[in-house]
Amino acid sequence: MSKAIGQVILDVQNISLSFGGVKALQDISFDVREHEVRAIIGPNGAGKSSMLNCINGVYTPQQGSITFRGKTFKHMNSREVAEMGVARTFQSLALFKGMSVLDNIMTGRNLRIKSNLFLQALRIGPAEREEMQHREKVEQIIDFLEINAYRKTPVGQLPYGLQKRVDLGRALAMEPQVLLLDEPMAGMNLEEKQDMCRFVLDVNDEFGTTVVLIEHDMGVVMDISDRVVVLDYGKKIGDGTPDEVRANPEVIKAYLGTEH
Repeated sequence: MSKAIGQVILDVQNISLSFGGVKALQDISFDVREHEVRAIIGPNGAGKSSMLNCINGVYTPQQGSITFRGKTFKHMNSREVAEMGVARTFQSLALFKGMSVLDNIMTGRNLRIKSNLFLQALRIGPAEREEMQHREKVEQIIDFLEINAYRKTPVGQLPYGLQKRVDLGRALAMEPQVLLLDEPMAGMNLEEKQDMCRFVLDVNDEFGTTVVLIEHDMGVVMDISDRVVVLDYGKKIGDGTPDEVRANPEVIKAYLGTEH
């Protein structure tokens, strides 16, 4: 790939996470470089979503640390993580089904809204100017994701693939430096997957956003990732370029079966 991948932006060191006696993650370390697409793969129950939950402050690991842009944390809370520039989409859509596409994506701007609620409610002075700027940003995202025709449509009326696109739009509205995507293509048909792949690559390319993604579809991962980390039963069993991971015997055994 010709794009310039930069320094390490996110460094995960020796993360261990248990729930009661169940070890969800055991001593996991990997890093993410600026401007790359970094995939986390593994069979069901491998600990992938738990790993994302540690990165974005939903879970507090019992051991290990996470360094983001040179600052090391034992644990972070979700709001701090968002304010530092990490956005996340979820496996299950947490969109506001009765609200329009535009309003759903606007909710992603909340962190960036500076004026107080009183001024916002009255829409006067600085609050009105600010809202117009936020709306402009949201309109750009709607254009970028090619969902202009649906901007006023309640999200609940859209097909699943488009709802996933709105979810991506809401995360992009935060203008993240790092975008965490939890199975962005789950439940999609082939055409929807191809669209989503294109948008993920465009986000990475045009906005320069670093992408960390969990995905089950091996073909997708191998096509769009710069590097892949492989988990199995909470342990790391592989890490490298798609080709290196594809050729790793442990990965083949755990994940790909023998046919690859």
